[in-house]
Amino acid sequence: MERLIYDNPLKSEKDIEGWRLEGKAKISFENGNMRLENAMAAENGQKANYVLWCDRDFPEDLMITWKFKPIREPGLAIMFFAAKGINGEDLFDEKLQKRTGEYPLYHHGDINAFHVSYFRRKEPDERQFHTCNLRKSYGFNLVAQGADPIPDVADCVGFYDMKVVKNKGRVEFYVNGLMSFSFDDDGKTYGEVLKEGKIGFRQLAPMIGEYSDLKVYALE
Repeated sequence: MERLIYDNPLKSEKDIEGWRLEGKAKISFENGNMRLENAMAAENGQKANYVLWCDRDFPEDLMITWKFKPIREPGLAIMFFAAKGINGEDLFDEKLQKRTGEYPLYHHGDINAFHVSYFRRKEPDERQFHTCNLRKSYGFNLVAQGADPIPDVADCVGFYDMKVVKNKGRVEFYVNGLMSFSFDDDGKTYGEVLKEGKIGFRQLAPMIGEYSDLKVYALE
């Protein structure tokens, strides 16, 4: 059974009060949706990228849904979930290493998390063959991969419905109701099964993306 526990339209600055931005970004709501854009030039490499964390903790078994629309490419979009310190600390615990948007801090820092990367249009191989990837950290473990059905910006019409389902050791990812991949975690090969934690959005410069209608459901 699904029970709605968080409902955020992402339509104004008020909707993200208390959220944490790591790195530098331009966040606007001109179209009634949250628009994310890099504040530093893409030539700065990883320093131009960023993560925007929701300030809530969410349970182990959950479903996350949101709407996504790419506005400018190249770039890449990511959803982090089940994020905590490697010793169970709250993600924002001051004892953890300061994170400033550079990718290695999120896969070889002092946190555990899942992250699904979608709309991967950064490197030439990503632009030539579109996939969605699921990685589990600590470590740069690619644990699942599937097709990305979202077209390039020129052919996008409206928003796409994104969905992550995490139930015990199983993770599924959907775009417009179409499953891209699933992963069954045995709790051994890539470390213990990840449980509760925080969720967050990440983008790679110079991408611009818009987001709305973030909902989280507890699975009971």
